[in-house]
Amino acid sequence: MSAGCAGVVDAAANPHRVVGTLRSAPLARLRPVENDDERIALFLDYENLAIGARDGLGVAPFDLGPVADALAERGRVVARRAYADWSAFDEDRRLLARQQVELIEIPQRLGVARKNAADIKLAVDAIELAYERGFITTFAIGTGDSDFTPLVHKLRELDKRVIGIGVESSTSRLLPPACDEFLFYDRLPGVEPRPAPRRSRSRTVVVEPDPVPTPEPEPAEDTEDTEDEEREDVGKLVASTLAGLQRHTDGPVLASRLKRAILRKDPTFDEADWGFRGFGELLRHLQEERVVELGEGAAQGDPSVTFPEPGPDDDAFGLLVEVVRALGRPQLSGLKNQLRKRRPDFSEKRYGFNGFLTFVRAARARGLVEMERDEDLGDYVLSVRR
Repeated sequence: MSAGCAGVVDAAANPHRVVGTLRSAPLARLRPVENDDERIALFLDYENLAIGARDGLGVAPFDLGPVADALAERGRVVARRAYADWSAFDEDRRLLARQQVELIEIPQRLGVARKNAADIKLAVDAIELAYERGFITTFAIGTGDSDFTPLVHKLRELDKRVIGIGVESSTSRLLPPACDEFLFYDRLPGVEPRPAPRRSRSRTVVVEPDPVPTPEPEPAEDTEDTEDEEREDVGKLVASTLAGLQRHTDGPVLASRLKRAILRKDPTFDEADWGFRGFGELLRHLQEERVVELGEGAAQGDPSVTFPEPGPDDDAFGLLVEVVRALGRPQLSGLKNQLRKRRPDFSEKRYGFNGFLTFVRAARARGLVEMERDEDLGDYVLSVRR
């Protein structure tokens, strides 16, 4: 048994001795860090997540990016570990390495089933880290397995906040209520489910392919259009990050905190890449574009940031109503492309919405459109309220 595992077992058997050991530990190791940001340790039961996303959402390989962005809005991720028999996830292994995830190998012995080996190792490591790294405030556990419910309870007993992450179709009902917060992977921004195509009962018809036309030479790129698109991208990044912070924060969001969250999403972010001398200048530009609104902050030079009232989304809702009215009763699938035909730069994320479905539901909540489920079509049908 390793020293780490022995320490955890000893902790369970002799809690008073562990408390005494912690009290005698150096104060520098236990003293809280003077920082408002949560410090998060991420543990992934990778096989559970990857198979759940593949079978339930048609997403393969598993994309950790949406999870990383969601956690970046909540705090600073200081540890990332994923547990699996990596011989079965060769492509996933390379993607996770790029995300700076420590891969913990759980090899399967020939002819021996070791179903719970990864679960046990993950639980032991999480408890060990909770005792050894007192500065960690939050544990994010990526799994849908109810076997981790006792681990969640134990971490909360140790005064740790626990965020669960799982695919909705493969998550046990017992796990989410045990956590302080539970994120369904399906609902995170950037996750695009890929439903399996329906099988047609009609005969297979062989269609001769059309002749491939000779491609025309592409026109030279317009430098001004490219710069506009880049500035549009930074506006989407700021708006989506601000919306995420507002959902999980009480009180105003300060510019300094907003920039820290953006840097956690994209450590290479630099406002100079878009031609701005500082983050404040970028925010003032976005205020002129009615993407954000600035107010007085707690300190000079650190304004509060919010969305302008009545909101930058009025034009977007007007466009949605206009398109739905023109099409009559359109289906939700394909509707976003119809909006982009009229406004090529349309993106619901610029207005702070996680996805297009959330944007349409917001329009319904405002009484602008009606949306009902058509079981025959397997899709939502929209119409304009009269």
